[in-house]
Amino acid sequence: MLNNQLRIISYLVIFYMLLAFSWWTVLLHTKNRDAFLAKNELLKLSLIAKNEIKNEEDFLKNSFHIELRDAYKRQEWMILGEASVFVLSLLIGIVFINRGYHKEILAAKQSSNFLLSITHELKSPIASIRLGFETLQRKKLSEEQSHVLLKNGINDTDRLNNLVSDLLLSARLESTYQLNTELFSLEILIDECVQLLKQKFPYAIIKVNLIQEIPEILADYSAIRSVIINLLENAVKYSDSVPEINIELTSNNERCNIEISDKGIGIDQSERKKIFEKFYRVGNEDQRKTKGTGLGLYIVDQIVRAHNGSITVSSNQPKGTIFNVFLPFN
Repeated sequence: MLNNQLRIISYLVIFYMLLAFSWWTVLLHTKNRDAFLAKNELLKLSLIAKNEIKNEEDFLKNSFHIELRDAYKRQEWMILGEASVFVLSLLIGIVFINRGYHKEILAAKQSSNFLLSITHELKSPIASIRLGFETLQRKKLSEEQSHVLLKNGINDTDRLNNLVSDLLLSARLESTYQLNTELFSLEILIDECVQLLKQKFPYAIIKVNLIQEIPEILADYSAIRSVIINLLENAVKYSDSVPEINIELTSNNERCNIEISDKGIGIDQSERKKIFEKFYRVGNEDQRKTKGTGLGLYIVDQIVRAHNGSITVSSNQPKGTIFNVFLPFN
């Protein structure tokens, strides 16, 4: 509410300044013209008295008149130039105010979404772990029941650990992040990621297509692993029913391309440039069904950039999303 009021006041001040300057511009123009006409008339009378001119044509050709007229035109152009620069400055100010306002609104919305999502992501596993411990404490359970509770607790602990790791990694990516590069096979890494995802989501259908033999790549193994897992988990998360994911690996002489496509709900064209922003998630947090903090794709984009690579997103046909990750071999 306060931001809206400040924005309206800023517009009113700018509008008042524009009107005031327009008035002073017209006034200055009028005064300059009147002064020129008065000086011109005085010059004409002086030249007639000295018998230096005989008619209007002689006066218009007189050097003193020409000099006076040129000075008047220069002043007119100066007034017009200053007015234009001032108006342009005001318009630029309005643009910057609008841009800053929209950025502030977007940042506030993303911050609110992040707080809501991180609260849910933290409270849910903590509550689950606490419930498991209380059940073990109060009831005498069979070995099988205890095993299930302990397994759920370990899964929730892993979930919390992954969340904290993402938060720490996102902070490092903005300041002290360094790559630990090594030579490794992308085929082996992708196979490892696929096996891990199948354990976590056994109902997902994942196909890997190796179009050609890919040379080893010099990169950060754990970082690229995080990129692939994030993209695969996103594909599962935003699928309607049974996730169908296709991974294709190709290369040329300079770089390799990891293409991950799905048949999920897809991403609108207007959202594709925003999804790599920190904390950005499509829609409102209080109406969202999927879990997350808005850090996954931000981390993916930053890691790819750190490797001097690039990532693109496009639509799959008939529906779904395609992510292409391009990484240089060296």
